[in-house]
Amino acid sequence: MVSMTSEGAYTDRAATKGHWLAVSVLAFGVFVVGTGEFVLAGLLPLLSRSFDISPSVAGQVITTFALTCAIAGPVLTSTTGVWHRRTVLLIAALVYLIGSAWTAVAPSYSQVLLGQMVAALGVGLFVPNATVTAAALVSPAHRGRAIAAVVSGFTAAAALGAPLGTALGGIFDWRTTMWLTTVLAVVGAIGILLLIPSRVQVARPSALGQQLRLLKEPQIIAVLSVTLLAFTAVYIPYTYIGIIFEPATSANNANLAALILLLGIIGTIGNFGAGILADRMGGPKVVAIALVWLTVSMLLMPLSTAELRTALAMTAFYGAAAFAITTPQQHRLISLKPESAALLISLNQAILYLAIALAGFVGGAGVAWLGAQHVSLIAAGLALLALALSEITRRRTSRVEART
Repeated sequence: MVSMTSEGAYTDRAATKGHWLAVSVLAFGVFVVGTGEFVLAGLLPLLSRSFDISPSVAGQVITTFALTCAIAGPVLTSTTGVWHRRTVLLIAALVYLIGSAWTAVAPSYSQVLLGQMVAALGVGLFVPNATVTAAALVSPAHRGRAIAAVVSGFTAAAALGAPLGTALGGIFDWRTTMWLTTVLAVVGAIGILLLIPSRVQVARPSALGQQLRLLKEPQIIAVLSVTLLAFTAVYIPYTYIGIIFEPATSANNANLAALILLLGIIGTIGNFGAGILADRMGGPKVVAIALVWLTVSMLLMPLSTAELRTALAMTAFYGAAAFAITTPQQHRLISLKPESAALLISLNQAILYLAIALAGFVGGAGVAWLGAQHVSLIAAGLALLALALSEITRRRTSRVEART
């Protein structure tokens, strides 16, 4: 909890309100960095035209960003474990700010990649520390609500920030969107400086070696592999959504923003519903249902790219399954080893970023090989592999539990 003196005890209503204001600042910070991440998919057509590069090459900006997050997140969080949380959060926000501004002024695509690598370092450090800080700012009875509030920043980024950023890029240009995220990062950094207490007592993050030791356990490796395959399948069409549905949107960024907005809203509903079902049915069953749904949507997607109406319908159908995998997979991991819940969620988040990076690479190769219209077929194959591995893992886990 927050360190405090008797003179300034955080027990009155004003202090409680201050704590939730601090949590709100952290949620806003996650919204900013999440928008900077998710909006890249909507800006790919603009990047492609701006630098006269192919869509598959433009897609590597997402691969670079996500891969940097996957590697930097656990390493930087462990390295800065003894620092004050406000210091860590400020540094993370400033690093992201520098990367976003670097991207906005980049004269070449290679400079865009470098700028996004710097921004990703900030994101990889900010998100996990924002989560643990929010939990430490409130009483134990309200920690779940605080964490949910911070995570909602990502939901808002996908449902609101990314489509608005995409529309803004279409009205002006992609650099305007990057400048917007830079300005928002400045606002977030000021909020952290003013509202986050200078000293917040949190459990020191586990050493990187301790995190990696969990990867020696076969069941954990199998479940994380399902995450990798499933979200690579999910993010192939998300990464290249502007290119896949370009005939339907007529290269109009307002139409593309509408697709991304719908995907974010339906995905949010799907994730919430999947969490309820996971409590009732168990994570593995919900994951299986979502993966079957995802496979069907990927197989049907090539038939929906010509007209805006069918594109909207397909985006809604795909979105319902796409983000319905997140919560059940976390539920599943925690049930395997409850005493290592925090470590497992951290590893799952790193694997998720790795999947986004892989989606950019595999999807780019697929666009070059099969064309944008049919790249979802590769995603369908990966979803089927994830389903098979998920079911094999579920049966083995059931047998082990039956013996014990």
